[in-house]
Amino acid sequence: MSSLNLDDFTDLIERPDGGVRRDAEARRERQIVPPGALGRLDELGEWLAAAQSAVPVRPIEQPRVVLFAGDHGVAELGVSARPAGGAGDLVREILEGGRPVSVLARRLGVGVRVVDMALDCDPETLPEAVVRHRVRRGSGRIDVEDALTAEEAEAAFRTGMAVADEEADSGTDLVVLGDVSVGGTTAAGVLVAALCGTDASVVTGRGGVAIDDLAWMRKCAAIRDALRRARPVLGDQLQLLATVGGADLAAITGFLLQSAVRKVPVVLDGVVAAACALVGQRIAFRAPDWWLAAHDSGEPGQTKALDRMALEPVLDQGVRVGEGAGGLLALPLVQAAAALAAELPERPEDAEKPADAVDSADSVDSVDSEAAEVE
Repeated sequence: MSSLNLDDFTDLIERPDGGVRRDAEARRERQIVPPGALGRLDELGEWLAAAQSAVPVRPIEQPRVVLFAGDHGVAELGVSARPAGGAGDLVREILEGGRPVSVLARRLGVGVRVVDMALDCDPETLPEAVVRHRVRRGSGRIDVEDALTAEEAEAAFRTGMAVADEEADSGTDLVVLGDVSVGGTTAAGVLVAALCGTDASVVTGRGGVAIDDLAWMRKCAAIRDALRRARPVLGDQLQLLATVGGADLAAITGFLLQSAVRKVPVVLDGVVAAACALVGQRIAFRAPDWWLAAHDSGEPGQTKALDRMALEPVLDQGVRVGEGAGGLLALPLVQAAAALAAELPERPEDAEKPADAVDSADSVDSVDSEAAEVE
């Protein structure tokens, strides 16, 4: 019998401080640049202020990229442009500094943490810090079998929670969250279709490295078959992750919910993180208030999930590579929003009243004086 009660998250997760957000909005109205002139940056600054419970908002000083890695058995069907079991190679390239996320992280001075949950490779080929949380070697082929046992799903979920606690305890003040996987977008598509009540074709995308039409049809068929297996367990989110998710997806979901408990804001990168966030919303309806959608990757499953959670992407640059790259592209905008909200000066008190309001008041006084003279 599992000791993990997902219902506890409903009580543990509070919304970001609404009173502080109103204070941030009031401060914004007093600043020298008119409200709305900075577009979405105003909203981002107010979101951060509420998450930090601080006005003026504090700068983002210790951001971190956290990537959960895993291989998915469904990749054996040829649903990805990458070979089945190839996620380990991607992880090595990230660690060696050769992937887009590595380049961007160096440029922005952001640390990258990779957590192996189910890579299909020899653990000795990767650093101990990466592989120490591994639950199994590769997740099951979800069109015909469960991705994980119930015990493995709980272990992966708890690992995500533990990593979130480690990041919060170390002072991380914002997380860019993503995945490193082969076959992960297929599992994500199943979760989104199941939770949104849609058909496989509605959520089937082309992946980070675009697949051809034949591969897309194989992917659509795999999602359709896995969807049949997902529907009977929709009422149990941990069982859903065990049936059609994977160790990396279960860990991401646990990470998202525990980050919300610890009041650490998270930037979501890509369709896999969005699908896990949708599972998290089912568990704790307030949790999405702590999350920000980094970008629109063009994956229909991501669009569907973000729409269901009412999260609007910050960027639309067509970045499909995943691995946290799109999230890092959004990070400078979030940091800029924090700086502007905190550092723009306020108008002097004698300039608080708009000129047209002053003119209007003077006109009223003049009319009143003339009326008095007539009397």
